[in-house]
Amino acid sequence: MDSIADVTIAAATAMPRFEDGFINLQEVLRQLAESVVNEIMSAEADQLCGATGNSRNGYRERRLVTCVGTLTLRIPKLRVGSFFPDDVIERYQRVDRAIVAAVSEMYATGTSTRKVQRVAAAMGVERLSKDQVSAICERLDSEVEELVTRPLGACRTPYLWIDATYVRCRRDGRVASTAIVTAIGCDEHGWRRVLGVAVVDTESHDSWLAFLRRIRARGVTGVELVTSDAHEGLRRAIEEVFQGAAWQRCVVHLMRDCVRAASGNRSLQRRVARIVAPVFRLREAGAVRAAYHLAIEMLEGCCKDAARILEDAEPDALAYLDLPASHWKRLRTNNVQERANREIKRRSRVVQVFPSVRSLERLAGAVMCDMDEEWQEARYFSEAKMAELYDGKRAARAELPPTPERMSEWRLVAKRAIESSLELADEMEAA
Repeated sequence: MDSIADVTIAAATAMPRFEDGFINLQEVLRQLAESVVNEIMSAEADQLCGATGNSRNGYRERRLVTCVGTLTLRIPKLRVGSFFPDDVIERYQRVDRAIVAAVSEMYATGTSTRKVQRVAAAMGVERLSKDQVSAICERLDSEVEELVTRPLGACRTPYLWIDATYVRCRRDGRVASTAIVTAIGCDEHGWRRVLGVAVVDTESHDSWLAFLRRIRARGVTGVELVTSDAHEGLRRAIEEVFQGAAWQRCVVHLMRDCVRAASGNRSLQRRVARIVAPVFRLREAGAVRAAYHLAIEMLEGCCKDAARILEDAEPDALAYLDLPASHWKRLRTNNVQERANREIKRRSRVVQVFPSVRSLERLAGAVMCDMDEEWQEARYFSEAKMAELYDGKRAARAELPPTPERMSEWRLVAKRAIESSLELADEMEAA
């Protein structure tokens, strides 16, 4: 067994030194601080895993600049959810770095405007060297690449939301509206995850098909429902890639389509919206279906085009009713995607026109990286709610057909809901 003296001599020999042989005390302190902080984070992660039944899954490195030097922190990664030492280091602002990279690229290509130059100066871009910008881009690209290539087969992903948003970008020597598409999933434990982000041609079925196949190839299984807008190319791609999964047409987009059918008449547009909106607020499947049919009948009398849109969309607009009622609110719309799109739009307004597709992918990927980390702090669905989806008794239980009396009750509830909505609209207009 080594004596204390032997250990002390070995440690002194291994100490960092200057070229003249003197011990580098600052480097000693840096190494000591780095070792202590990493050990504390490791112990906290082990304690969290022991309390929740989770397990470790490697680590990711982050840099932290301190008074004793730059520490390399080894932040533990977990199999489910995430661990982040907020009391030690702030979360990286990837998006701001992506904006810096995009604006810097504008300077390099000569496409910046005076407004962008003012923004760049405020962010300190004018003080960045070419090597610094290259380092920013390299790190961002590696983080986005990790996000869009990580394996997704650890557990089933019953719910998917897919959408696109449009940003101005320079392509082939001209500025054009460019689609950035994202896919978000919720796994069987109730955690949201970013499944993919890319720039694609949204008018092309082949582009959607390739995007979804890349997600499927990374291990996405057990898909029960996919929610999206009614884009024909996307819908066909969903049917081909996720066979057996139901497709839910976003009811918010459906209502907007119905309102647009009454274009040119503001009063009629408000009436259409008031007829359709209460349908999806009801909490019983039978009442929702009764209200849906009643809304079609009422629209026939004021806007036949809106009635036709609603009637044609019935199977896809009501697909969420076949799933647990506690899930309906988050399945019938694409709101989770809309929030992500708003963040991409908010950040892209700083840049105005992206100088390249790569810079656009970098910023959108940075936004989704940050959102993915935020989502690991709280489940989208509780474990109890997700258990309802996989409850064998619920799936095996055959529902009895409703009695005529029950159907009459549902229709009465539906009628009251729609009439109340119209009365409220009339009162607001009168006021």
